[in-house]
Amino acid sequence: MLDTIRALAKKTESKILMVVLDGVGGLPLELNGDTELATATTPNMDALAQQAQLGQVELVGAGITPGSGPGHLSLFGYDPLRYVVGRGALSAVGIGVKLGAGDVAVRGNFATLGEGRVIQDRRAGRPSDEKNAEIVGKLREAISEIDGVRVEVYTESEHRFVVVFRNPGVPLGANVSDVDPQATGVPPLTAEAHDAPSQKTAELVNGFVQRAEAALAGEPQVNGVLFRGYSDVPHFPNFDEVYGLRAACIASYPMYKGLASLVGMDVLEVEGEEDALTGKVAALQQAWDRYDFFYFHVKKTDSTGEDGDFHEKVHKIELFDELLPQLLALKPDVIAIVGDHSTPSKLKSHSWHPVPLLIRSDYGRKDAAQRYTEEEAQKGSLGLRRGTDLMPLLMANALKLQKYGA
Repeated sequence: MLDTIRALAKKTESKILMVVLDGVGGLPLELNGDTELATATTPNMDALAQQAQLGQVELVGAGITPGSGPGHLSLFGYDPLRYVVGRGALSAVGIGVKLGAGDVAVRGNFATLGEGRVIQDRRAGRPSDEKNAEIVGKLREAISEIDGVRVEVYTESEHRFVVVFRNPGVPLGANVSDVDPQATGVPPLTAEAHDAPSQKTAELVNGFVQRAEAALAGEPQVNGVLFRGYSDVPHFPNFDEVYGLRAACIASYPMYKGLASLVGMDVLEVEGEEDALTGKVAALQQAWDRYDFFYFHVKKTDSTGEDGDFHEKVHKIELFDELLPQLLALKPDVIAIVGDHSTPSKLKSHSWHPVPLLIRSDYGRKDAAQRYTEEEAQKGSLGLRRGTDLMPLLMANALKLQKYGA
């Protein structure tokens, strides 16, 4: 579809605002109860829903649980089964690390390990960014090279960090299994190569894990590392060229900034903490006249779901609802509210459940949905869509697509 959209796209003055409430989809704690969205008091989203069209989105396919990278790629119109990128590259690019041909970037989690290397906490209690930087400093002192391969360690945020392996002249493969079992009560996995070019990378990863645990042995909580999301340098069709848009990203977490940068969006400076959304609103307001597409990312609706905190996820949804009038005051011609995946507090993880979608423009049809919730979205006129349908729908509602054919 990208080539077709590229041929049909036309420049107009209309503006599109895509709000991604990360992991917003949820589940009731008890059968037939309310989800986090339905529990939340959201008068502003309710009012918007009554002027909008609603539906549901599957980011990859039925029953498939998407990671954040595939989920976002799908929303941006890139088939996540064709355009594959590991989380390592997204995080690396998001914090400004330049990757060269043959380099491999890996996304890491700091973890708490108990006796027998059993994982007690996959996120090491979500340490502060300051503690993260302190631990990264220890790792840099202990591990700068393994078997002649240069090793670079970078802070991302909280429990997240990035490792880049550089082996000039001999490209490293990225087809390596995860060290992170994505479960507690079990030890970390051993990295294994899935092809010959990745054998060296697997050895480097296992060597890093061993040295890191030795370097962090004195730490009471941050004493282990888990890896997933290996990747080399990815390439995508340019977002602005495909859609004919001047596109801007407003996000705080490096991974999302990295993904936006890789597809060609301008990543705007955001002041303040992620939880304080005022900095993002200010960035949007200041840039409003310079762009005609905005990707506005809200993270904590996902983090609270991963923590299994139903009521805190409800609170984060309500905080977004309180600032929604400031976004609407800019009078976007098209506004969409969607998630990149579901993260039910009940599961403490991403899930396969469709996410609710809302699109408001002057060209929508009458819709039965009255609230932005999963149940109401099932009533909506947009039906069940693939994530890759979203950008064409937004372009059409913004009158940015020409007729196809004679």
